[in-house]
Amino acid sequence: MSKKEFVYNHLRTGILNGTFGSGQRIVIDQVAKEMGMSIIPVREAIRQLESEGLITYKPYSGAVVTSIDENKYIDTLNVLSVLEGYATALSSELLTSEDIERLVQLNHDMEKAVREFEFELFGELNRAFHASIIQKCGNPVLIEKIEETQDRMDRVRKSIFSMVPKRAQQSIQEHAELIQCLQEKAPLDEIESTIRKHRKNTLDAFLNRKEKNSQQIL
Repeated sequence: MSKKEFVYNHLRTGILNGTFGSGQRIVIDQVAKEMGMSIIPVREAIRQLESEGLITYKPYSGAVVTSIDENKYIDTLNVLSVLEGYATALSSELLTSEDIERLVQLNHDMEKAVREFEFELFGELNRAFHASIIQKCGNPVLIEKIEETQDRMDRVRKSIFSMVPKRAQQSIQEHAELIQCLQEKAPLDEIESTIRKHRKNTLDAFLNRKEKNSQQIL
């Protein structure tokens, strides 16, 4: 791993897990000093993160962690539901019995995470669940686009289930229904519809949470 890749992974992980908060300034000299290297690989890493939308350059502030845009999250989730629905339908014809068993185990692990209030772990398992399916779709361009879309959502999504705990349990049940569809080799349009409904339910929970918060303020 090059120095630039090392810095990139360090900063990206910190942004996605919340160590570097929304709007926080990333001081190049400070990062370089902390990591024991010159400022060149730090600048290169920041440029890459900027191209991915995770860092923004602002006048008089320099590099800052891009602020979360909830409207953009909603739009992105709608796009993801279409892409992932198509990918899941393609994958359904290629999944093996071992793949299905892995999905069942991941869903069990998610249920355990909810019982123990490990919502960050739940989010990681949730992404692994869906990744295990889409990786089988046979379309590398589609996989790349879905992964890029998911990365843009991660900072908001990782907190959704902690803000709306009931959604986590509902999500597990919907995963079980999807697994059943995959096991029974359901029609492709039914599988695609199941995924799109699953994502829509997450969006509805997010919007309802915002509405409830507004009512409480009023």
